[in-house]
Amino acid sequence: MKLSIKNKATAAACAAFLALGTFSCQTDLLSPVPTTAFSDQVVFSTPARIALQVNNLYAYVKTGSFLGGRYQIYGDIRANDFVNRTSNGVTGLGVWNHTLTEASQNDVINTWGAAYAAINQANVFLAGLDNNAGLFVAPTFAADFATTANAYRGEARLLRALSYYSLLQLYARPYTDGNGSKPGLPLRILAEMGPQNNDLARSTVAEVYDQILSDLTFAEQNLPLAYASPTLNVTRAHRNTAIALKTRVYLSMGRYADVITEANKLVPAAAPFVAPSGVPNALNASVTAVFAAPQETTESILSFPFTAQDPPGTQNQLAFYYLPASLGGGGEYGLNTGAGSIYANTNWAATDARRVGFVAKSGTEYFLSKYPNGTPFIDKAPVIRYAEVMLNLAEARVRSTDTVDPQALLLLNAVRTRSNATAYTAADLGTVAATTDALLLERRIEFLGEGLRNIDLMRLGATIPGKGSIGAVEPTNVLYVWPIPSTELATNTLMTRN
Repeated sequence: MKLSIKNKATAAACAAFLALGTFSCQTDLLSPVPTTAFSDQVVFSTPARIALQVNNLYAYVKTGSFLGGRYQIYGDIRANDFVNRTSNGVTGLGVWNHTLTEASQNDVINTWGAAYAAINQANVFLAGLDNNAGLFVAPTFAADFATTANAYRGEARLLRALSYYSLLQLYARPYTDGNGSKPGLPLRILAEMGPQNNDLARSTVAEVYDQILSDLTFAEQNLPLAYASPTLNVTRAHRNTAIALKTRVYLSMGRYADVITEANKLVPAAAPFVAPSGVPNALNASVTAVFAAPQETTESILSFPFTAQDPPGTQNQLAFYYLPASLGGGGEYGLNTGAGSIYANTNWAATDARRVGFVAKSGTEYFLSKYPNGTPFIDKAPVIRYAEVMLNLAEARVRSTDTVDPQALLLLNAVRTRSNATAYTAADLGTVAATTDALLLERRIEFLGEGLRNIDLMRLGATIPGKGSIGAVEPTNVLYVWPIPSTELATNTLMTRN
């Protein structure tokens, strides 16, 4: 068996040496063994090779057809804040107009396949660490490598949890529908090297969430507090990443007391809002600076990076979808300006920094310019920001206390007033319902184009709003969740349809 390790830096270095003529004419070099493929007998034999495998785990999750772009895009275009401009079936038309089928290749099939590929890559890596633990001894390995190995396990399990959570939001009923009793996903946590274990029944939604939380708790306990560089603190999972993701997971489950417990680890009771330990994650003073190159402020808890040599891939890029051609994008989706859209909402002030800085006009149309990098489209793909943790905490406090909670108001205004000078007062909001509405509106503005819209609709069991000639989708409609892919149904005889 061969395990693939992506090592583009090594490949580039070898190419450079070849260009300089540093290799003599040797016949054994005419048929070299590729340095990016190693036998499973040696792939865990050095710390460097293990580290390469960890990097490869991220490559699977950040693929353009999954969390490198398309997943975030699908999370927004399902609702009513964007309009499709190109009628291109490859770039989400079926997601936007709710015409997906089990055979929809570019979205239903590809998203499922990419996510499960990432999950299995994590499973293979975890099994490899366990099976080769006897190799991790001096002098090849440092005396404390057991700690490093557990940190790597934490990264693998966090990425597995993120993948399962992401799948649940599209292919399964919300947790709040039946308290997790509805059919969830095939829960694959063993390394699969062949087709022999294809047949696996769906676990319940609750069982999948239990696995997600188990993975995130392990990650929190074993991930490093921080890395040596700002880049790694944004692009690699650390302890705060696991905690932040747990706040999102618990919010999706309606477990508000648990949201508060986790968020309190990262969010102080009063300003300044800076995580008290680990990476000093914080609400940045400027929201536009968060998305300006290199997109590495401490507000970004996890984002996936790209380079010109390692792009998200054709028709996956965030800027390609949202920027108009005049700004270097493909203009696949413009902002919906019709009734019910966030653009038309009068509570999104014209002077709001998120409107001034992230909305661009081209001709008579308006576009999201949050991702400013046109070709070669190397904006980082956002996963979670500190602003979300703050708003998760605020909403959980309001819903759990059933009051216009003072700390919730403080957190809401902290996010709001960095972009909009007008703060809410308790008198302005008046009721719990008005406060939760204000929080949900703030989330809709703050995370426009970051993929959270569908997550929020699903967790609340809310109707997916209609837009133009596209009708609304009620929670009871079969279209409310995506169909199970035909590829899974064909190879897994125990799989059931949505």
